[in-house]
Parts: sequence; structure tokens; C-alpha cells
Amino acid sequence: MARIVLHLADEDRWRLERVVKRGENWRERQRAETLLLLDKGEFAEDVAAKLGIHVRTVGTTRSRWQAEGMASLADRPRSGAPRKVTPEQVQRLTDWARSEPLTAPSLLARHQEHGGQPVHVNTLVASLKASGFVWKRTRHSLKKAATRRPSGRPT
Repeated sequence: MARIVLHLADEDRWRLERVVKRGENWRERQRAETLLLLDKGEFAEDVAAKLGIHVRTVGTTRSRWQAEGMASLADRPRSGAPRKVTPEQVQRLTDWARSEPLTAPSLLARHQEHGGQPVHVNTLVASLKASGFVWKRTRHSLKKAATRRPSGRPT
């Protein structure tokens, strides 16, 4: 096992300790703690075992710190699937939903009639929920059941 000791400046050590205590992102806190343990002279394998991460992650954290400093703590952008419903299409859907009460399947049908990409109803509902819409079940009847007397006969 090789021991690679980081020699952190006092200011960097203070800032990393602050991230460990008060950081909002758990990944940033874990990276800061990794660097502080390496600065104390612990082996990479021991740091990995203590934090429950892979040894390679410890090495990556150390090398990113040496290249980028405090900026290395933040997450890098992650890739993901492109949005299936464009912002313009969401705006059009919200306009339709505001103008008249429609079910999700009828909104989907209208969306596809106007050249929208075929998507699942849940995708459409998720897009509208992100825009602030609330979906509730449709009630079949707004009338209350006939009230009954204690004897069991209708009033």
C-alpha cells in the first residue's frame, strides 16, 4: 500500500472542514472528507473502507483536487435522455388544459393531432405537473345520495 499524503494549506483545510460540516450536497461532503483523511496521512485503502467507497474513487478525488482545487468538489453535469416534450409543446398543452377541462388521454390525442411526438400519457402528465398543474380523478356524480331516516326509509 502506498501512502500519498496531501499537503493542504490551512485555508483549504478550513474550507474543506466547513464543507464536511455544513455542505448541502452529500457528494461534496464525502469528497471533502476524503481529502481531509488523505491530508492526515491515511492510506487510500483505509479511506475507501472508512467512507464505503472504491479505492479508485479516492484516487480520482485526489487527482481532481490537485488539478482543480475547491472547484473539484462540485458535481459535473450528467448526461441524460433529451426531453420528449419541448417547452413550446408544454406551453401549448397548458393553454389547452387551462381553456377547457380535458383528460390526459384527450390532451395526448390533441398533442399528436398537432404534430407532437407520440409519448406515454405519464410523460405528458409529468410535463404538466412540472408546470404546476394538479391532476385529480374525475367524479362521476356530484349529487349526494338520498338521505335516509333512521328507520331505513328514504326521506
